[in-house]
Amino acid sequence: MMKKALTVLLVFVLVFALVGCGGDAPVESEEGAEEGEALPGEGMVVTMITDTGGLGDKSFNDLAYAGLEAAQAELGFELKILQSATEDDYAPNIQTALEDEPALIVCVGFMMEQATVDAAAENPDINFAIVDGVGDMDYDGEQDVDNLLGLKFKENEGSFLVGVAAGLTTETNKIGYIGGMEFPTIIVFESGFIAGVKAVNPDAEVYVEYADSFGDIAKGKEIATAQYNKGADVIYHAAGGVGLGLFQAATENDFWAIGVDADQALTSPENADNILCSMLKRVDTSTYIAAKSAIEGTFTGQVQTFGLADDGIGVGDGGENLTEELNAEIEKWKTAIIEGQFDVPATREEVEVFEVPEI
Repeated sequence: MMKKALTVLLVFVLVFALVGCGGDAPVESEEGAEEGEALPGEGMVVTMITDTGGLGDKSFNDLAYAGLEAAQAELGFELKILQSATEDDYAPNIQTALEDEPALIVCVGFMMEQATVDAAAENPDINFAIVDGVGDMDYDGEQDVDNLLGLKFKENEGSFLVGVAAGLTTETNKIGYIGGMEFPTIIVFESGFIAGVKAVNPDAEVYVEYADSFGDIAKGKEIATAQYNKGADVIYHAAGGVGLGLFQAATENDFWAIGVDADQALTSPENADNILCSMLKRVDTSTYIAAKSAIEGTFTGQVQTFGLADDGIGVGDGGENLTEELNAEIEKWKTAIIEGQFDVPATREEVEVFEVPEI
């Protein structure tokens, strides 16, 4: 069922939603019911709680919202959004959401994991989903809190592929990486990226720095400019709204940036000429599936993991800046990963011992 839903959503989601920043229209959904026919979600509520990056990040939160908008258009439920300005807002926002007795509460981001797990355990009759959170469950297994759905992604796989692009594109052999907060989930992006660079360009050096934020645009621009001044001519970010500062720096100084989550050449068209590509993380696919299952009564507490093999992870080239040679190289490594020819590092320790396979 998950594979079928993925295929359906990937057909009609052509451009990611941009919200709160004067962007394009939200993603389209399948057609709803015939005129006069009740939609299955009418009278139900689905509530999304953002992380501190908030709507308008043109990335992580906006994608989660896009998936829910697509499900709303198809199923007819009421969609409510609660934004978190700080971490202190997580638990109160969940309590506010509970007042509506919603069909589903979607919490966006691993930093909300503990608050979500606690609330799900205390409210067994309410369905919860959390993007990038798994509570006390195994990576691919079921959990004790059976009303909590963990939506996980193999970000290391997509980061590896954009690392290949960066390693083959750099002319200085100096490359940058900007993370949001230095947590294991974000280190997964870093590790996969460095391994991808290493696979095709072992002489390249990767500068790594964290912004300690997912929304500080000025900090992103500051870090990117500093890395550029050290010689970096390709910089990848996994930092939500912080990445908008990277794009500003790339445009002003004319170096390559690599986006994340959405195809950011499309969501930030003013910077498209300097966005080499983006690591696609189909958060919209995952939230669509979660909402659809909650409304249709098929929701189960488990972990669903999205990777290259099921199109939950990929590489976007909305700016059409990847050459045919780069696309061919990316496709070669993608095939090798899907076929299991090697394991993509997901930790710094794994990067240290990573041996480049012959493919």
